[in-house]
Amino acid sequence: MAFSYKKMHSPTGELTLIAAENSLIAVRWENDEPSTARFYPREEDQHHMILIEAERQLGEYFDGKRQQFALPLTFIGTDFQKKVWNALIAIPFGETRSYRQIAQQIGHSAAVRAVGAANGRNPLPIFAPCHRVIGSNGKLTGFAGGLANKAFLLRLEAGQLRV
Repeated sequence: MAFSYKKMHSPTGELTLIAAENSLIAVRWENDEPSTARFYPREEDQHHMILIEAERQLGEYFDGKRQQFALPLTFIGTDFQKKVWNALIAIPFGETRSYRQIAQQIGHSAAVRAVGAANGRNPLPIFAPCHRVIGSNGKLTGFAGGLANKAFLLRLEAGQLRV
């Protein structure tokens, strides 16, 4: 499968959007380690319709004009990971869930750590809003984009700031 990418500037730093032919498959943070990448896009494509639309919708999100994304997404991972990632999409804008709540939602109440691991490997952050998952004590926990970006996204969704 061939992948294309497009870079975009955002309030959270430069994002790399990665698409297959007909769907978005990944968003990489500026500080992602190349050695952890699971997708290796070969060509930058400024005209790929999925990438253009993903950038437009993210722009609207950061401008406070979009609460839900309408874009074809393809999750590449294990069946368990896909259950977790789909559960993330179900978290309403501006709300949070704990890892335990996600584990219960997908029918694996004892798999809290596995949910945390799957959350950490989410290939589509923001679109599958892993930033909305917090510790059961209400504290922010690990986030591939950095805790400052996680806090920023939660404040943005709470209407506490405008970009």
